[in-house]
Amino acid sequence: MKRLAYLLLLAVLTTGACKNDSIPAGTPSCIVDQIEQMKKAPAGNPGYSITRYSYKGALVYYIPPQCCDQFSQLLNDKCETICAPDGGLTGVGDGRCIDFSSTATNGTLIWKDPRGR
Repeated sequence: MKRLAYLLLLAVLTTGACKNDSIPAGTPSCIVDQIEQMKKAPAGNPGYSITRYSYKGALVYYIPPQCCDQFSQLLNDKCETICAPDGGLTGVGDGRCIDFSSTATNGTLIWKDPRGR
């Protein structure tokens, strides 16, 4: 009986861990809204994700491009587009933040679509 209880507890814990879809406290509401929109869209290829960085003294949110020749997005805490650090035809973004990859720090994955391909 004790063994069965341990197995049930293990099953509950591992199932809960797989479905962890929590967004860190303090994430701006507009970023949470972006995540909700991504959840409603068809699964991306690659899967949607948002990573928070420190960049030029501010917290910014990076959304990678979804496919070939598309720009990534770098958003501020009001979801205003700062630049496209990468992607596009040349792969180097829109040229407005060419230092992003070399100067951004503290990258923290905020959310990753579990449906990702």
